[in-house]
Amino acid sequence: MDNCIARQPIIGKDGKIAAYELLYFQNSQTVDSPHDFHTAQAIVQFFNQLDESSFLDGRDAFLSFTPNLLMQNIPRVFDPHKLVIQVEDSVLVHPVARMMLQRYKKQGYRLSLSGFQFNSRYMNILSLIDILKINFEGISQKKLDTYLSVAKEFNLKLAAYHIDTPEARALAESNNFDYLQGTDVADISQSKAQKNPKHLQSNFFRLMAAATREEPDLEEIAELIGMDVTLTFSLLKMVNSAYFAIPNRVKDIKQALTILGLGQLRQWIYLLSFGGEGDFTDEIIKISFQRAVFCQALSQEIPDFPLAYSEAYMLGMFSILDRLLDVPLEQALKSLPVSDELKDGLIKKEGMCGSLYRLTTAYEQGEWPRVTRIAQELNLTMETISRKYLEAVDYVTSTWNSLMEPFDGSVQTTEKEADN
Repeated sequence: MDNCIARQPIIGKDGKIAAYELLYFQNSQTVDSPHDFHTAQAIVQFFNQLDESSFLDGRDAFLSFTPNLLMQNIPRVFDPHKLVIQVEDSVLVHPVARMMLQRYKKQGYRLSLSGFQFNSRYMNILSLIDILKINFEGISQKKLDTYLSVAKEFNLKLAAYHIDTPEARALAESNNFDYLQGTDVADISQSKAQKNPKHLQSNFFRLMAAATREEPDLEEIAELIGMDVTLTFSLLKMVNSAYFAIPNRVKDIKQALTILGLGQLRQWIYLLSFGGEGDFTDEIIKISFQRAVFCQALSQEIPDFPLAYSEAYMLGMFSILDRLLDVPLEQALKSLPVSDELKDGLIKKEGMCGSLYRLTTAYEQGEWPRVTRIAQELNLTMETISRKYLEAVDYVTSTWNSLMEPFDGSVQTTEKEADN
C-alpha cells in the first residue's frame, strides 16, 4: 500500500521547533470519504511500525482528523500529551464528532481549530479549543483583529500558517502568535541565523575546498581548522560525542580528523563550519542533513541517475547553502568543485537532479500530487519514497542526538556509516 507521511515544522515563540504537523497521504484517499476506513487502518499500521519518538524528535504532533477518523478512535494511537487533534470548523458542528472531541479533551488531548471562519454558530463551542490556527495567506489586519479578539475572549493560543514571506512572519510576530508554520523552517529563521556571515563563509569555503580536492592534504586541513577556534572546538566536540564513543578523550586535531575520516568530514562540514551559531542555524543544518541522506538514498533507486553516490548527498546538503551563507545559491556554488548537473539541478531545477530536488521539497511540504507526478518521472514508487524518507528522518535524528551528546563512557559503540 502506497502510504506516505511527512512532518512540517511548527516554530514556537523562541524560534525553536515546538511541534510537527504530520501530513498523511494514501493513494486511495479522498477528503473525508468512505476511504477514511482504509486511511484509519493505514495510520494505525504506520504508527505501530514507526519509532514515534524518533520521528517526532520529542516534539508534539499536530494531525488533522475528519469525523470518521475521530469516531474510529485514531487519536488513541498517540500519547494524549504529545498529540494536538486538528480539525476544521465544520467538524465542530458535527454532532457525533463534537461529542468525541469533548471525550478526547477530558482524556488530555489538546484541540486545534484550523481554517476558522468567523460565524456565530461556532462561538458557543470554542470553549473546547486550545489553539486557533489562522491562515495568513493574504490576510488583512482588520480580519486578523477579529481573530485576536476571539482568541483573547476564549483564552486560546494562536498559530499562524502560510507564513511564507518575511512580511507575514513580521505580522504574526508583532501580534504575539504562539506558533508559526511556513513553507520551510529555513525561510522562517534565515534572517536570524546569520550572526557573522562573512566569517562563516570564509570558514566554509576554505575547509570545503581543501576537503573536496582529488587528493586532500590532511596536514592542510588540520592547519586550517587549527587557525580557527570555532572549527577546532566543533571538531573536538563532534569526535568526543556519544556517536563515536571514543574511550579516551581526543584533544589533538590530527587524531580527530583520522577518527572522523574524510568522507564524514565532507558530510558534516556544515556542522563544523556553522555549529554553535544558535538554535536557528542548527535547525537549518538538520534540514540539510536530512535532505542529503534522503537524496542519496533515492539516487540509488533511480535508473541512470547522473550523480555518483557521494554527489547525490551533496545535492541535498547544498540545497540550503544560500540560507547558511546569506548569498545567492548560484554565487555560493560557483566556489565549490561540483558537477554542472548538480548546479543545474539546484539553481535551474533542471534534469534528473532538478527532479530529485523538487521531489524532496514537495515531499517535505506534503504536496502529494506533485510528489506523485515527479515520482513517475523518476520511475520511483511511492512506497520507496516513503520508506527512504522515514529512514532518513530516523538516521538524522539518532545521529544528530548522538553528535550533540558528550560521551560519558557508558554508551554502546555502533557501526558507523562507511566513508563515501
